[in-house]
Amino acid sequence: MAVKAAKISVYAWEGTDKKGTKMTGELSGQNPALIKAQLRKQGINPGKVRKKSVSIFNLGKRIKAQDISLFTRQMATMMKAGVPLLQSFDIIGEGFDNPAMRKLVDEVKQEVAAGNSFAASLRKKPQYFDELYCNLVDAGEQAGALDTLLDRVATYKEKSEKLKAKIKKAMTYPLAVVFVAMIVTGILLVKVVPQFKTVFAGFGAELPGFTLMVISLSEFMQEYWWMMLGALVAAIVGLRRAFKKSQAFRDKLDTWLLKLPLVGALTYKSAVARYARTLSTTFAAGVPLVDALESVAGATGNVVFKRAVLRIRQDVSTGMQLNFAMRTSGVFPNMAIQMAAIGEESGALDDMLDKVASFYEDDVDNMVDNLTSLMEPFIMVVLGVVVGGLVVAMYLPIFQLGSAI
Repeated sequence: MAVKAAKISVYAWEGTDKKGTKMTGELSGQNPALIKAQLRKQGINPGKVRKKSVSIFNLGKRIKAQDISLFTRQMATMMKAGVPLLQSFDIIGEGFDNPAMRKLVDEVKQEVAAGNSFAASLRKKPQYFDELYCNLVDAGEQAGALDTLLDRVATYKEKSEKLKAKIKKAMTYPLAVVFVAMIVTGILLVKVVPQFKTVFAGFGAELPGFTLMVISLSEFMQEYWWMMLGALVAAIVGLRRAFKKSQAFRDKLDTWLLKLPLVGALTYKSAVARYARTLSTTFAAGVPLVDALESVAGATGNVVFKRAVLRIRQDVSTGMQLNFAMRTSGVFPNMAIQMAAIGEESGALDDMLDKVASFYEDDVDNMVDNLTSLMEPFIMVVLGVVVGGLVVAMYLPIFQLGSAI
């Protein structure tokens, strides 16, 4: 019969040291009595110990990739400082405001305390630590260089998340503006245009064609707005469901994204950067090239590159050089292929791939900044045409009436 693990909570404490100086802090533990015992061991005379309340804003807070990245960096720092592994979990766990992250750190700590390796403990949380992450930690433990490997993993996660954030920034801004434009246009057509229609009815004159078109569109929106809104919501829900459940849909979307103007180039360069960064990190960790390529395939973030990397893995496993296999795949740029060739010739493949990754990460950074700069005037023109067109359509009859008088 399995014994249920005691619940760990965070407690705020007050006490005094040996000199009588008042001190406060926080500790994780199962109950106040154990917290007081920990404080006495540290030479602190405990006073009040109370369970720390959880903010309602943190109750439903999920663990994000940035949390895992921060955890990795802090673990690397602790290992380099020579702090024991279990104590590192305590220190890092108490530093997170997110209760879910504190719980995750404590669960990993309990697994390690039970005798499992750090990598084996992480593998029990695959939703947060992928196979690549666990393999690198495992390699560090086996080589006795966990601090070095954690530092590499932390750098890899930080750069990967920075790259993802840049791409999200490029996509989110125009979509948000278009969404606002649709709402404003809908309000004008449903609420404002009908008011002008009432005024125009008293003119007794023929209205311009442009104005009639806008009024017809307004009447259609007033009658069928609920159908259009329902269709839009259904389309969004359907696309999200298809993206989550259909691998074929995700594959087609990845292929389609590479063909789009501007966005395609951004997606392509970010995939090359992820490929080079991941392969550099795994190869530098001492993972054999064939095994490293298997982990890299899933980290590129695009099915076209995933298939290409799996083909490269097959070619490399038969004795083909990496740079030649990359060339025959037909998806990698010449610069990345040449750098891989130089790395293989000089025996510094990880360094060359790291330079390739840095180059394309900087290129993506510049592309995002340029794209944002270009999108701003373009979006303003679109908004001006849409909203301004509606305003002109409504005032055109009034201008014509004024000129007739």
